[in-house]
Amino acid sequence: MRGDDQQQNSLYSYVSPEQRVPADPPLRVIRRLVDTVLKRLSPRFERMYAEGGRPSIAPERWLRALLLQCLYSVRSERLLMEQVDYNLLFRWFVGLNMDDPIWDATVFSKNRERLLAGDVARAFFEEVGQLAREQGLLSDEHFTVDGTLIEAWAGQKSFKPKAGTPPPPTDSDAGNPSLNFRGQRRTNDTHASTTDPEARLCKKAQGQEAKLGFLGHLLTENRHGLVVHTRLTSATGTAEREAAVAMVKEYGQGRRLTLAGDKNYDTREFVATLRDLKVTPMWHRTPDGRVAVRLINGPPGM
Repeated sequence: MRGDDQQQNSLYSYVSPEQRVPADPPLRVIRRLVDTVLKRLSPRFERMYAEGGRPSIAPERWLRALLLQCLYSVRSERLLMEQVDYNLLFRWFVGLNMDDPIWDATVFSKNRERLLAGDVARAFFEEVGQLAREQGLLSDEHFTVDGTLIEAWAGQKSFKPKAGTPPPPTDSDAGNPSLNFRGQRRTNDTHASTTDPEARLCKKAQGQEAKLGFLGHLLTENRHGLVVHTRLTSATGTAEREAAVAMVKEYGQGRRLTLAGDKNYDTREFVATLRDLKVTPMWHRTPDGRVAVRLINGPPGM
């Protein structure tokens, strides 16, 4: 018997987001860990808010939503709110019911700035690390450092001369004109982005396209490959080594460590600095000029 194609919505729904989410997605494991960390941070949240007045977005929900934005690479708060509105998986992870209203993107951004100013994001990261440490998942001696290019949300057309007149467009489209950069010398000393002035033109390897961006730096332990320290810097030729020294100083606190890295860290000055910090570099140059890395206490399969 053929069913009816009914277009009328039901007046009531008795299904919760919890019932709609499958039993085995990775987000269920992440949600349990996140809730444990947020419970530990609850006293810190209490000190940040006044006792009276209108209630704000719950900081626990804000942090869960921000984590979703990072995990799924949602490029703006406006798109994130759109996803939370119709995506049942996002609603469940944040902690919203089917009928709960979605926050305005501007209000969400203002709450983000308030919590970031209170260093809540770093406290959240540190509590996650502490939870892993309590479960015996972190190595205390053997680490690896690496850097990655983080592309800025700024286009090449915004990279304009700091002084002088920019080249004229090649067409009459005033909203999004076509520009020809061929033959022009564009450097960070002479140009800057009007959209994101702190972004720098950079690339990670020879032959790659130079893009506006920043450098993100990670310090990971070698037992399970978990991140124990992070840093964000401008994209310069020495930023990776400078960030590595800063992270080792802050995390190692004078303890003897081993540190692995790729060829960008194989310089005489950086190795000497590590040895002064009681850190043993775990790489060497092979006869053919390549840098070989030897991991101690590495994850299974390495």
